Amino acid sequence: MNLTSRYRSVAALFVGALLLSGCGSSVTPAPGASGSGQAVTVENCGRQVVVDGAPAAAVGMHPAQTELLLRLGLADRLAGQAQATAQSLPDDVAPLAEDIPVVGDVMPPSREDLLAVEPDFVYSPTTYEFTAEQGFASIAQLEQAGSAVYVATGGCVDRRMAGEVTDLFTDLENVGEIFGVQDEAADLVTRSQADLDEVAAAVADVEPLRVAQVYVEGTTLQAIGAGVEHDILRRAGAENVYGPGDPAFADFFAATITPESLAAQEPEALVFSVFDEEHEAATREYLTSTFPDMPAVREERLITVSSADVFPGTLGNISVVREIAEQLYPDAF
Repeated sequence: MNLTSRYRSVAALFVGALLLSGCGSSVTPAPGASGSGQAVTVENCGRQVVVDGAPAAAVGMHPAQTELLLRLGLADRLAGQAQATAQSLPDDVAPLAEDIPVVGDVMPPSREDLLAVEPDFVYSPTTYEFTAEQGFASIAQLEQAGSAVYVATGGCVDRRMAGEVTDLFTDLENVGEIFGVQDEAADLVTRSQADLDEVAAAVADVEPLRVAQVYVEGTTLQAIGAGVEHDILRRAGAENVYGPGDPAFADFFAATITPESLAAQEPEALVFSVFDEEHEAATREYLTSTFPDMPAVREERLITVSSADVFPGTLGNISVVREIAEQLYPDAF
């Protein structure tokens, strides 16, 4: 399933649904902290998530969410890690996950596999992981089984078009409150904000380059014009070729485009996401052979980022801002 197909399926299944009618997230704790066994209520994707005491059997539905839980010191609270082969955990936290059961491989786990580990908290990057039509456990089914479900703020359907890098901070604050690890969450937020501030200072006086973000699968060319991906480029000091105001992105953050339309934009750099080395090689070959006269190709400004790092609600959203900025403006760092 390509980038557009995956997220269009999410939109078609969930837009307008009662469970996903909103986009904001906030925490309203009952008296006392979750660590003391008190209930915490979180407003997430237009639904209330009530956690009665700190979860003891959580599942990260993507390595990015598993990583966040590990960095918050919650390895002993994890009952499973999903989509574990979609992205390797960073070396410094990977050993913490060695004994955590793997549920599913590159795809979200089946309904049966997820329910088998009896989770009491499921943390997902998007709503796609709960598509019942794909054989996954729905949010309602998980709740009926006694599990609270939290979706990364930037992955909520109604937020997908306007998502920002700092949506991650909302998630950290919420998850920190739920598990009673507020100090650890606040530390991650502080360090992440410092990273963003450092990049902002470095690119403050650069002459912005015109940058297009694309995704290539086979010979299908897609442009990214909204969502957290758009915000990543903005924070890296780029002038986005495509933006939310363009008609092509009025309803969805990605759009299939023709090579001719991209060539006409004459971007000075191209950022493209890939899921493995083979995909990167194929994408580079396509871009260089299709657009030999494009400024981005002539100046060798073809910037690869991991598709996992532009997924909503990941620490990669922070690190990839610097990664892109350093390649766009090496003299600024």
